[in-house]
Parts: sequence; structure tokens; C-alpha cells
Amino acid sequence: MTRVSLTTPLSNEVVANLRIGQQVSISGVIYTARDAAHKRLVELLDKGAELPIDLNGQIIYYVGPAPAPPGRVIGSAGPTTAGRMDAYAPRLIAKGLKGMIGKGARSEAVIEAMKKYKAVYFAAIGGAAALISKCIVEAEVVAYPELGPEAIYRMVVKDFPAIVVNDAFGGDLYQEGRKLYAGE
Repeated sequence: MTRVSLTTPLSNEVVANLRIGQQVSISGVIYTARDAAHKRLVELLDKGAELPIDLNGQIIYYVGPAPAPPGRVIGSAGPTTAGRMDAYAPRLIAKGLKGMIGKGARSEAVIEAMKKYKAVYFAAIGGAAALISKCIVEAEVVAYPELGPEAIYRMVVKDFPAIVVNDAFGGDLYQEGRKLYAGE
């Protein structure tokens, strides 16, 4: 299977062409957010307030990057467990979020939101934080600096490697992998 090159923001058409198991290479702007930032974003939505970032067509990377060592844009930046964002992700997907990057399986509510609003979940390689950070060419905090590494960053990435784990049609690579392993 050939690697698919993606450039953000993602359109519904691009998302509709992605399938589980595809390897992708992402370039463009992505945002970071973990559970503390997600909670704040959903609280803003509950109040009817404007979000500090425009989610339309965007990707959120579930990461708390390490500080940048001298001469580098960012420190290690490996994925965190996506399940911690599952309580909040459906609301953000409904607001236009098209992609998420993390590790681990997603809840049924998130999978249903991805199907309904045409979004996708990518897995990044856990344990490869230093390698992944080399794909990040710019990084700046754009919201919640008091959260430290859990602040929302705007990152420009080039050829960020990931795998489609959940597509917009309900496909689940983890489930398919289990079936294959079980001989189903």
C-alpha cells in the first residue's frame, strides 16, 4: 500500500478517500491538545463562546511536547492515549474537526461522530517521540499557556507519519487486526 500525502486543512472529500490501514504523511498546520485543553474547549462551546482556534478541517494531535532543546523547534513529541479525549471529541468533531492523532482505541461515541461528521483518527507511533519531533518545523503556543506542555500549540509539520485507524465509514483497524489474529 502506498503512503498517502495529506495537506491540512482536510476536506470532506479527502477524508472520504481514507481507509483503515492506509499510511499517511501529513503536512501543514496541526494543533495540539490534551484532556485539560479539551475540557476548556468544550466548556467554551457550552457557554456559546468562540473557540481560540478554528477547528474547520483541522487535525488535533494528542501530545504534550517536551521543551525545545537548543537549536530545535520542539522537544520529544510522542502521542498520548486518545481515550482520555473521548468525552470531549464528539463535540469538537461536530464543530468541524476532521482528524485526530493519538494512540489507542476510540470509544463508540467518537466512532459514531466520525461517521456522522466525516472525520478520521490516525495513530502515531508510540515510543518514537524524538523521531516524530523532527517532522515539526514550527511550534507556537496559541491558547492556554498556563497549561505548560498541555497548552494548545499550532504546529507546522512536514511529512508527519501516521496510520488511519478509524475512517469515516466506521472502519476500525484495531478490530480488524484482532479478527485477523483470531483467524476470523
